[in-house]
Order: sequence, then structure tokens, then C-alpha cells
Amino acid sequence: MLKHATASVFLVTRFDGDWRIGLIHHPRLHRWMLPGGHVEPDENPAEAALREVSEEIGLAAHLISTHSGGLTDMLPGVPMPVWIAEQPVPAEPRHSHPHIHVDHLYLAVAHQHEPAEPAELRFGWFTRDDLDRLDMFDDSRRGAHLLLSRSDLFPEPQPVSARSDPAAKARNLP
Repeated sequence: MLKHATASVFLVTRFDGDWRIGLIHHPRLHRWMLPGGHVEPDENPAEAALREVSEEIGLAAHLISTHSGGLTDMLPGVPMPVWIAEQPVPAEPRHSHPHIHVDHLYLAVAHQHEPAEPAELRFGWFTRDDLDRLDMFDDSRRGAHLLLSRSDLFPEPQPVSARSDPAAKARNLP
């Protein structure tokens, strides 16, 4: 089966003392998902991850290395994902045949809560406790739970002004 390189992002931010994860609501699959998509021919997976966050959510983010202090930091190169997973995918409008996503899963932090650019997709910030009630893929939920339990991996955020609770809109789902 044909394999496509993709990149997805466990996007986190700190709000009211808690770390939250940013999820998009996929318009075709009707699930809460990590922002992400196909790697374009002129980019590597790390570049695709940041581009997808910008396009889908309208936020700037920076990748967090979870491999600090090891061999991966010894030489310059493309940032390492936290995980790489293969996911079978049915045919879709852009790709008319079933295929496999070789998904490079990154961890990134956003220092703003609200998009600076108009968001392409519905988006919300969620606490670890919110995850179990969301309609999302189990592997994404497990990864999000694991990463949110390891907030020692996250850098201290820069101060931001919060106008309102960014998760409130997403929590008040119909």
C-alpha cells in the first residue's frame, strides 16, 4: 500500500496554571484531532508540522525536543518527532485510494491562546480531564494523556494576556 509522509502536533499551552492541549475539529471525520497533514515536496516533517499549526489554527508555535541530552542533539539536523506512527487511511478527496500515513508526531508549545490569523478549522484548548469525553482517536487521546502527565518536558511559557478562558467555547459543545 502507498505510504504518505504526514506530520501532526501535540500543541500545548499554559493557561490559568494548567497545561492544555490544542485540538482541531476535523470537518470530514467529525472528531477532535491533532492539527496536522501531509508533508509537501519542498519541506521536511518538522516544517510541515509548524505550517499545519499555522494554517489550521492560526497560531505560531515552536517545537519542543524530548530527546535532550542524547545523541540526537550532538549534530544539527531536522528536529526529531516524539513518535512516528503508521495509520491506515481510507480514500479521501485529495487521494483517491486507501493509503498509509507515516505520521511524524511532534510536541510544540504556543505562547498565545488566541489565533493571530483567522483559523481554518474549529479549534479548542483542553485540559487532561477534558480528553476522555471528547470524540477523538484513541491513540491521540493516549498520547495527549501521556504528554500532559509529563509537563516537566514543557518550557516555562512566556507571559501572555488572557482575555477569556480559551477552552470555554470548545467545552460548551452542543
